[in-house]
Amino acid sequence: MSRINDLIDQLCPQGVDFKTLEELGATYGGLTGKTKADFSDGNARYISYKNIFGNLAVNQKADDFVKVGVNESQNFVELGDILFTGSSETPDEVGMSSVVVEKPSEAIYLNSFCFGYRFNDGGLLLPGFSKYIFRSDAIRQQIVLSASGVTRFNISKKRFLKVLIPIPPLEVQREIVKVLDTFTELEAELEAELEARRRQYQYYRDALLTFGERTDADASKQASKQASKQAIRITTLGDIATYANSRIPSGGLDANSYVGVDNLLPDAQGRARSSYVPTSGTSIGYKADDILIGNIRPYLKKIWFADSSGGTNQDVLVVRIKEESQANLKPQYLYYLLASESFFLYSMQYAKGAKMPRGDKAAIMQYEVPVPPLEEQERIVAILSKFDALVNDLSSGLPAEIKARRQQYEHYRDKLLSFAKLEVTA
Repeated sequence: MSRINDLIDQLCPQGVDFKTLEELGATYGGLTGKTKADFSDGNARYISYKNIFGNLAVNQKADDFVKVGVNESQNFVELGDILFTGSSETPDEVGMSSVVVEKPSEAIYLNSFCFGYRFNDGGLLLPGFSKYIFRSDAIRQQIVLSASGVTRFNISKKRFLKVLIPIPPLEVQREIVKVLDTFTELEAELEAELEARRRQYQYYRDALLTFGERTDADASKQASKQASKQAIRITTLGDIATYANSRIPSGGLDANSYVGVDNLLPDAQGRARSSYVPTSGTSIGYKADDILIGNIRPYLKKIWFADSSGGTNQDVLVVRIKEESQANLKPQYLYYLLASESFFLYSMQYAKGAKMPRGDKAAIMQYEVPVPPLEEQERIVAILSKFDALVNDLSSGLPAEIKARRQQYEHYRDKLLSFAKLEVTA
């Protein structure tokens, strides 16, 4: 940090120039004249909306292809271009940026739902600096204000070009990039480790919950061998549990106690605050130890083990263990069983509907549930709870570390990218 401060004191002690995007370059559009068929068997790469939204630097090797004829007049991206998402369902996510930081080795095009910006002077900002400055709070706030809409927000190019950005000396840019790259590389390493741990967790979860002879892994064989020595009762979900459908007043719920598919996440610590809370009418009540499952696509894989009481809606199924089954069945064991890939695939098989398929309650209640002795259930829960905390708990484990690193990065990013404006005197 001291190196950056020294460079600023030496090269721009009075501040730096600020220019509007309109003064520095121009925007260009994405692909035109394409149909759905053009994206089914393409011959040229294109940058997707998701690629831009999820990456500071464009992933030029993503497997997104489109048909482009030899004589077609289409814009392709170049080194230093900043690519933006043109619209979003929420204003806070509109106009997200990603930068072409390496010279493309082939012609790469841009999604029609996005647009590009190109500087007149390619040496004005380092591509590495652009990827950070356009995601900084100061610039993001300006970009968000350039959008308008009600149910979907769209960037106004005219207002977008009025966005004001700082132009620090290249030496200052270069040092800032070095610092921020260190933060993002560390976060990327943690994300990769978290993904590996999630795959490991899913594997052991499915292995531990598969009873019978297995030969694909030692862990699975060991679990099966131990379970086979004990009595495994096979029953159906409907025999041991029911869908709770009791009604409670919606007026007493808040953002923490109301659960919809928007905030239905793997565990209590990770569950976000609801973005919608009904103020009148009634909701379906849930209580601690209930299992809440998304019942509308694309949320069929969302599931939460309730640690409190509250309310939900028809898009969420509330599974509650029957009173007569509580002595022989641990709620957390059933939660892990219903969070498995096997149950998700079963639920998908019977989902009904065209645009937004719903789970078939009658079919789901016929799902076969293996019920081992309580001692075995407790062993499985103990193992999986450790994995669960490691990969899902925002108060500990890898998610907590990633969150802390991301906050640290954002703090230093915005601090390093805040420049005094050079006042021009007459």
